Amino acid sequence: MAKKNAEGYLSAKEARRIARENRKITNAFEKQRKRKKVPESEYLTEMHDAGNAVEFDNLHTYFYTDEGVVKSVDGVSFEVPIGKTVGVVGESGCGKSVTSLSLMQLLQRPQGQVVEGAIRLNLGDKAYDVTKVPNEKMQELRGNIVSMIFQEPMTSLNPVFRIGDQVDEVIALHDGEGKSKAEIKERTIELLKMVGIANSEGVYRMFPHELSGGMRQRVCIAIALACNPRVIIADEPTTALDVTIQAQVLDLLRNLKEKINSSIMFITHDLGVIAEMADYVVVMYAGRIVEKGTADEIFSHPAHPYTIGLMASKPVVGQKVDKLYSIPGKVPNPVNMPNYCYFKDRCEMCLEECSGEYPREIQISPTHFVSCYRYYDGKQSDADKRKGEQ
Repeated sequence: MAKKNAEGYLSAKEARRIARENRKITNAFEKQRKRKKVPESEYLTEMHDAGNAVEFDNLHTYFYTDEGVVKSVDGVSFEVPIGKTVGVVGESGCGKSVTSLSLMQLLQRPQGQVVEGAIRLNLGDKAYDVTKVPNEKMQELRGNIVSMIFQEPMTSLNPVFRIGDQVDEVIALHDGEGKSKAEIKERTIELLKMVGIANSEGVYRMFPHELSGGMRQRVCIAIALACNPRVIIADEPTTALDVTIQAQVLDLLRNLKEKINSSIMFITHDLGVIAEMADYVVVMYAGRIVEKGTADEIFSHPAHPYTIGLMASKPVVGQKVDKLYSIPGKVPNPVNMPNYCYFKDRCEMCLEECSGEYPREIQISPTHFVSCYRYYDGKQSDADKRKGEQ
């Protein structure tokens, strides 16, 4: 039984009150989303830059739990340019996957809801605000315009259906108009060959459990690429694979991106993968972006203490150390976030001003942005000096 007023516990009365409030809020969101025959004018929008495939603008995605509101994504803004790879990096729970699931409208509902902001998706001749797109229209966008390679291929593929049936279904659903079963099968085998599966005819008839992890991941990539989407979300696609297969999958993604001129939003913990794959890097911490810029800027001139800590914590080939560096402390409670910089309690470079409100975004160069008091009002030189002493 919950102890009333004890730290870390909720009384039964308080839990019921939170649940009632949550239901009222989520029911309003769900009612809006489930409307039928919504006019296109309600979700039509304009891209701020026609050269972007996706624009996240002040995105807020919250989860309404029985313990309170979890602000998983709390004001995220960045762009995915056409034909480029944007790497989103950060520790577990920072909001990387929730950001991508908000774009796909695959949040765990009704608890998970986009409560504020816009996600502008470029369709070429027009643009949609995904946060306002109704369910029936969203089914046309998933797969055709935006597709996702999920983290774990064994749970992404249905174990009771053959590989060929699963890829065929995607093509038939999104791009099957006027195509016969034989033509769909031919396209599936072509896709399996494209992702590097030599025995594509044999694999077409196999079940997922008959394939290795790397082969299953290739099938997931084939499914994601079936309709030549404009945007591919790769959510840690190499996490479950060994190092040699990882390299093959990364090469495959890079080559396929150039073939179909897609944009990739690459989500990972692995800084080595980001350095190899990404044109631009977005660093997230506790639901917010702390730094973003080109891959060269982030890796050669990291500005935020969190980014500097991430760089310092990765092993370096040929360098012997007694102990790898780790960032001290822990992430704040997502239900009760502080009203100052979220990283302050773990930061080894903080200033007096860090106890004030959350720092605004500072532009260091045309493409490099950071949210840190160390870069306010000419403090950059002092910050760089302190960084050099680390």
